Amino acid sequence: MNIEALARPEVLALSPYVSARGSAAADGVLLNANEAPRTLTSAAPWQDLDLHRYPPPQPADLRQRLAGLYGVEEDQLLVTRGSDEGIDLLLRVFCRAGRDRILETIPCFGMYRVAAGIQGAGVVQVKRDADTLEVRADALLEAIEATEDLKLVFLTSPANPTGDTVDEELLTRVLAATQERALVVMDEAYIEFCETPSAAARLTRQPNLVVLRTLSKAWGAAGLRCGAVLANPAVIQLLGRVMAPYPLTAPAIAAALAVTGPDAREAQATLLLILAREKGRLVRELTGRPWVRDLWPGEANFVLIRVDDGPALVRHCAEQGVRIRDFNGQPLLDNCVRLTVGSPDDMNALRAALDTFGV
Repeated sequence: MNIEALARPEVLALSPYVSARGSAAADGVLLNANEAPRTLTSAAPWQDLDLHRYPPPQPADLRQRLAGLYGVEEDQLLVTRGSDEGIDLLLRVFCRAGRDRILETIPCFGMYRVAAGIQGAGVVQVKRDADTLEVRADALLEAIEATEDLKLVFLTSPANPTGDTVDEELLTRVLAATQERALVVMDEAYIEFCETPSAAARLTRQPNLVVLRTLSKAWGAAGLRCGAVLANPAVIQLLGRVMAPYPLTAPAIAAALAVTGPDAREAQATLLLILAREKGRLVRELTGRPWVRDLWPGEANFVLIRVDDGPALVRHCAEQGVRIRDFNGQPLLDNCVRLTVGSPDDMNALRAALDTFGV
């Protein structure tokens, strides 16, 4: 029997997103997935849970906690299984297969186009500046104006893997250009690492704005798979209609409350200072290496570099027990490699590997 003959053509043609864990072994020093180097709490609050009962679909205490952290009302927040689920829900609710389109500024996070491909939605790609890798505002606005059946515009601040942020003026222009036409989705997975304020403060006066947040990065909880969609209550209600009935496990809910509690917030502040210090040191050291052709420090917990031979650097570091992320072959990113900033010990291991590259 030909099982593939039964599948949707869009799925057969899809190039799936390849995660850091899917593309490399999870051993050694892991600097390829932009994770925090450690958790923020050692508590194990899930030990005494009533696991024979279904958990609340949208737990009130967690919604209240996250709404307070993000500065929004509880009816403006939907708790999700990471940002990825928020992206998937937005595509399923707002994009008709074979008709509607999304827009992204490439290079960017690959899940936007993957979710669009699964839904059967079209993808409009606006290339960033070839030298700075920043969003070309005029090109973006022209594409928005020219695209029919546009439903979602994805922006990222700070962006992955480029690390740049979206300034308020550009966001204002994009929101105006999409008024009554499309939603603007601001992915803020890395916002805690920079001084740029969250766009969530605009939600009340900008009904076509959506903000994505996650506990995976600065909250040291990538293994939790917990995030949030922040949006107009009408958007939140629509997303809730297609969401799984019990999306969050009871242990995940308990752990999310633990990793965002007062003690964890103090630990996060310390961790962010350590990562900022280590990143500054890494940038200074990379600047002096002769095989580094371009360097984009960005404003997140990683650094993007272009080298003489990106795949060779990734292989060399792997041989030394250090995992870094290869972006070679992606638009505008030939021979580019992304280095996650880790703990001081992690960075010492990376430094040792870089010292022997090309020797």
